[in-house]
Amino acid sequence: MLRLSLLFFLFVAGLWQYSSAQQLIVLASDTKLPLESALIFHPKSKSQLITSASGKADISGWKGFDKIHIHAFGYTELVKSYEELAAMGFEVRLNPLLFSLQESVVSATRWNQNRSEIPSKITVISAEERKIFNPQTAADLLGTSGEVFIQKSQQGGGSPMIRGFSTNRLLYTVDGVRMNTAIFRSGNLQNVISLDPFATQSTEVFFGPGSIIYGSDAIGAVMSFQTLAAEFVDRSKQASVTGNVTLRGTTANKEKTGHAHLSYGGKNWSGVSSFSRHDFGDLRMGTRGPEEFLRPNYVERIGDKDVLVENTNPLLQVPSGYDQINLMQKLRFKPSERWDLQYAFHFSETSPYSRYDRLIRFRPNGQPRSAEWKYGPQIWMMNHLRARHVGNGKWYDELSVNLAYQKFEESRIDRNFNDPIRRTRTEKVDAYSVNMDLTKGFGNKGKLFYGLEWVRNDVHSTGSDENIDSGITEQGPARYPNSEWSSYAAYGTYQHRISPQSLLQAGLRYNYFRLYADFSNNVGFYPLPFVTSENRNAATTFSTGWVWTPGNSWTMHLNASTGFRSPNVDDIGKFFDSEPGTVMVPNPDLLPEYAYNLEANVGKVIGDRIMLDLTGYYTYLDDALVRRSFQLGGQDSILYDGELSKVLALQNAAFVQIIGLQAAVEIKFTREFSLTSRLNIQKGTEEMENGEKSPSRHAPPTFGQTRLEFKKENWWLMLYSDYSGGFSFGQLPLEERGKPELYAVDTNGNPYSPSWATINLKGYWKINNLLSTSLGFENLTDVRYRTYSSGIAAPGRNFILSLMANF
Repeated sequence: MLRLSLLFFLFVAGLWQYSSAQQLIVLASDTKLPLESALIFHPKSKSQLITSASGKADISGWKGFDKIHIHAFGYTELVKSYEELAAMGFEVRLNPLLFSLQESVVSATRWNQNRSEIPSKITVISAEERKIFNPQTAADLLGTSGEVFIQKSQQGGGSPMIRGFSTNRLLYTVDGVRMNTAIFRSGNLQNVISLDPFATQSTEVFFGPGSIIYGSDAIGAVMSFQTLAAEFVDRSKQASVTGNVTLRGTTANKEKTGHAHLSYGGKNWSGVSSFSRHDFGDLRMGTRGPEEFLRPNYVERIGDKDVLVENTNPLLQVPSGYDQINLMQKLRFKPSERWDLQYAFHFSETSPYSRYDRLIRFRPNGQPRSAEWKYGPQIWMMNHLRARHVGNGKWYDELSVNLAYQKFEESRIDRNFNDPIRRTRTEKVDAYSVNMDLTKGFGNKGKLFYGLEWVRNDVHSTGSDENIDSGITEQGPARYPNSEWSSYAAYGTYQHRISPQSLLQAGLRYNYFRLYADFSNNVGFYPLPFVTSENRNAATTFSTGWVWTPGNSWTMHLNASTGFRSPNVDDIGKFFDSEPGTVMVPNPDLLPEYAYNLEANVGKVIGDRIMLDLTGYYTYLDDALVRRSFQLGGQDSILYDGELSKVLALQNAAFVQIIGLQAAVEIKFTREFSLTSRLNIQKGTEEMENGEKSPSRHAPPTFGQTRLEFKKENWWLMLYSDYSGGFSFGQLPLEERGKPELYAVDTNGNPYSPSWATINLKGYWKINNLLSTSLGFENLTDVRYRTYSSGIAAPGRNFILSLMANF
């Protein structure tokens, strides 16, 4: 009886406590969303309260207090008495400051977090910025940030360079799913163009190693693309359908693009459908610049001969045009308050398109090396199923499971000048992945993010040689061995809030890899001393960081982290001519390369009108996979595509170090009128085969962007300049000096990369709720330039017109 009475007393006491608890809700006035980690305090009280993820805090013990301070980073502080809060229904809305040093991001931990909680530099490209910049491809979209340098070997491409790293040392994710495959190469990549800018809701660049969450390849940065979301309608409303139709045309490449998407849904179901069709003609370069970039002639097949014909318009880069389609379908269902299910289908396919930089290479006798060199259709498809569950707090607060299957297909088609043999090398990759991510909160102080990951890539590679005169096709060597690449990982990150202004974070990841390769598809073509190989290795990475936000006008963070890249199929198994007279061959005896990174950031708002942001970083890449002299079957040279070529292979044989500074300033003359400027300075050093040091190939010259903007109601005008420094012959990386066709020529006859700057004008006008338009004038001074290491010149003067209908 006594026990029963005691239980009854505890139940009544708990019920009374629950009923007497008074929850204060803190929201943002602009977004109406709850503000997590808002600080609530009283000057005479030693206790402080911090709002939960739902923006709530229990202030029942503060009844009678006269001055309760409610503070959230990036918002104006509110001071109210308890009675005033009661009169407001215990719901307050904070107004954003003119400047906000925090951003809502997804890429860092696959969960929505405030910028003030992440000790790494992050840049977000919003849907609004995409509208006014109006980029043609996802690579161009990244370039609009002013902090990502884009290299292009052809119009159908775009290889980002970030903090001195590029290609497979950078990671792409789509809605949190890893896009990098086992054949992402160390040469320039164009896979990013498979993504559709029109179907992109936001793009986030997480700078520095992101290996704790994303594993291999995330050394220089993680580029996270969030696609259009399927949204539920408010409970008080009926099912709805909204949509957009866009038509766009440009003059520099005679682009003709059409896009449409529909969003539809009810209270517990929704969907979004998107379709885009792009048609890009040959690209016209500018009139003012180096003559070496002109296209005076090109190859045509006339009868049974390849003939070098005159280009009637040397500004036109023939051939460089291509077309592309993109599809996306999402369906979302919420069977209960705790469960959220979503299925997404993505598809992209390009037409074949020429690799322009290979078509401008000539032999010493003045004849072109290639009559044709193109990529076959680039195809990407993804099926993605995501399930999210809100837990009871015992093991997790939130659970997210992502299952994805992706299919990649690409090919390379080339034929030497006046050679009847057309070589086709085709690669197909089936990529499977499973991620389970969980979060667990520990009061107001700590939060744990942890998870498990499994990834598998099946690579199938074939080759064929066709005699275009006789029509006979024979089996040819393959680019890669048929392979299986697998990754297994466990990871976790813990955040601990020391005080409302200070937060510590530490993370750890263990990764195990297996790569099995079967080279039998190349036996008989090359002197291979092996038929199969198997690599097994593991990597452990860590990160630790500190964030300090002493007030609305200051933010600082320090971060130390490691990253790694495990050898993939491209590293250990490919045959490829990297430059005339050399050939890359397989080397199965490779180990992971490791990166060690330090980063410091400070952001400061001065007088509510000026914001400064500085980030300094240093990265050291050890056991770097670099090209070195090699022997295949005891031979240092082999016959490759009919030419005796020096044998090279990737080896763990060097170090790379990068030191850099990212600087930004924003000045608000008025709320509508502002000036923004971003500058990126990086210096890379790479150890060469003879022990000398060379500038790192993937560290571009200093580059940046400056914008002058006027934004008011339905108008947005932007005058901006993109610019880049140059490299003299002495500053040019040794590897780049072997590609003179990419560069201008100095007075001594040596290749160099000229500096350049463009002036651009963009405007966006919302005519009414139905119609809007976007206008652009790019490269107004018609400068002829190539971005560093690029094989194709950038567009000359370009006029862009887009018409958009919303319903």
